[in-house]
Amino acid sequence: MENQSYTATIVVDQSPEIAYDAIKNFRSWWSEEIEGPTDQLNGVFVYHYKDVHICKMKLIESLADKKLVYQVLDNQFSFTTDKSEWIGTKLIFEIVAEGGKTKVKFTHEGLVPEYECYKVCNDAWGNYIKNSLYSLITTGKGMPNPKDKDGFNAELADKWKIKH
Repeated sequence: MENQSYTATIVVDQSPEIAYDAIKNFRSWWSEEIEGPTDQLNGVFVYHYKDVHICKMKLIESLADKKLVYQVLDNQFSFTTDKSEWIGTKLIFEIVAEGGKTKVKFTHEGLVPEYECYKVCNDAWGNYIKNSLYSLITTGKGMPNPKDKDGFNAELADKWKIKH
């Protein structure tokens, strides 16, 4: 059976090293509302977007300039009935030098069309990968979600056992 996990691919003129470093910098392409390290093997971080989405991830594999794998340890969407969606899924970034260019293939392994969040997540990942991450790699400036003007939610931080 064909893998139906979400995938997106971008091709850039920059080196695999530049792409790799940009991917690890989640605050510059996904969200400024992240607490914890996104670039350290076995490092855990929490992403938070208003009262809509919060998730805890861990960098579980890092192969310099070639591959990054993050595992979703915990997750909650405000708009889904099934609160376990995304838990145990993986964000996989594969980086390949090809014909003088660099190809970045993103797979959200386990994010499948059967998920209640799939349509919203499909659209969001498309924007973050094809626009914001692409821009960060090619121009040095991504388009992440800005920090919440009210600051990081202390109640959520306590629930997710993170330091803020």
